[in-house]
Amino acid sequence: MKGDILLSRKEIHRFQVLEKVMGKILSLRTASQHLDLSYRQAKRLWARFKVHGAAGLAHLRRGKPSPRAFSADLRRRILALHQSIYSDFNDTHFTEMLLEREQISVSRESVRSILRAAQIKPKKRHRPPRFLRRRTPKSQFGMLLQWDGSPHQWFGPQHPPSCLMAAVDDATSKLIAAFFTQAESSEAYLRLLDRVLQKFGVPLAIYHDRHSSLVRTDDFWSLEEQLRGSQFPTHVGRVLEELHIQSISALSPQAKGRVERLFGVLQDRLIAELRLQRIASVEKANPWLDSNFIPRFNRRFAKSPSELGSAFTPIAYHERFRLVSYTYEAVVANDNTVRLGGLIIDIPPTSMRRSFAKKTVLARQHLDGSWSVWDGNFKIASHAPTPFTEPIRSWKHKASGKDNLKALEALQVYIQSKPAPLPG
Repeated sequence: MKGDILLSRKEIHRFQVLEKVMGKILSLRTASQHLDLSYRQAKRLWARFKVHGAAGLAHLRRGKPSPRAFSADLRRRILALHQSIYSDFNDTHFTEMLLEREQISVSRESVRSILRAAQIKPKKRHRPPRFLRRRTPKSQFGMLLQWDGSPHQWFGPQHPPSCLMAAVDDATSKLIAAFFTQAESSEAYLRLLDRVLQKFGVPLAIYHDRHSSLVRTDDFWSLEEQLRGSQFPTHVGRVLEELHIQSISALSPQAKGRVERLFGVLQDRLIAELRLQRIASVEKANPWLDSNFIPRFNRRFAKSPSELGSAFTPIAYHERFRLVSYTYEAVVANDNTVRLGGLIIDIPPTSMRRSFAKKTVLARQHLDGSWSVWDGNFKIASHAPTPFTEPIRSWKHKASGKDNLKALEALQVYIQSKPAPLPG
């Protein structure tokens, strides 16, 4: 072997020991113990040393390419695909797309080394982790869901922002339901809940932030609420109570970390895949989410719970349709009508009762826009669909006191929005 001989620290140690064998300072058997080799292996090494000297101790493949190394053509193809089609994909996501769409099977570390060698930086800078105390996930599927809405430019900077509503299971990190809508609202949460009930059933609890659609954010207490000891819930809050779903409000984003991390992953992966699929509208995105993205996402990220089984409770279609709705408390007028804003619902006589005048009833607007009126558990009237609009809350002041002095008493007025108090 000509030229310089490069030896590792281990090979230099072998050279020094075998030189002592050459000088008859050590026997070969003793040298094998110093080298931590079997006697048979030491004899083979000694034979190479006697013929080639120090060069015989160098690894035979040193300086030669690995037989498992990627060919230059494959490296160029991977780089070309990343720069032309998958430029906004992270390393792991890009690796998955190479296998799924291009039939190129490589490891994430190989992709990372190829991209870094080409001076292509990672999509996100990885910060050192902070110390946080981890909350143990629930043990069974359906014991706790986390849900939220994420306003973002999901279809790219050239399109207006939209909101992705999503619910994730705490025990399995499974994406339970997701869809795009215009804004995070009461209607959006009701439709998200309806999807969960339709696919899986009623969960035991839901963890969420303090969005005004989910919890009362005002500090006004009516006399009835003071006597009751709690504020009346929002429309969504009332539905959760009727379904006996425990509603848990988080006081910080970190408290509902699973759904926050979910949106971080989705903003990284989903935007890139929507662009790849040439999807740029809510109408096209939602069917694709259900049929394609969510199943693949769950195969990649969902995990097994510590306890088998499901805590979801089945619910019948008619119960789901009735309960997941806006519910208003109203008093029937003398002409047997219920008036909600500009809407008038006629209540016909029934075999049980000819007139419902002065009767307190519940008017429900269902997710398809249709209306029904209920006297307890009995449906007494219905109305054709009207636009399903977000409830509006406003305030007025009432003069009170002697001589009609304008001592102002704050009253909360719900315009087509006062949630009916829970029975009992």
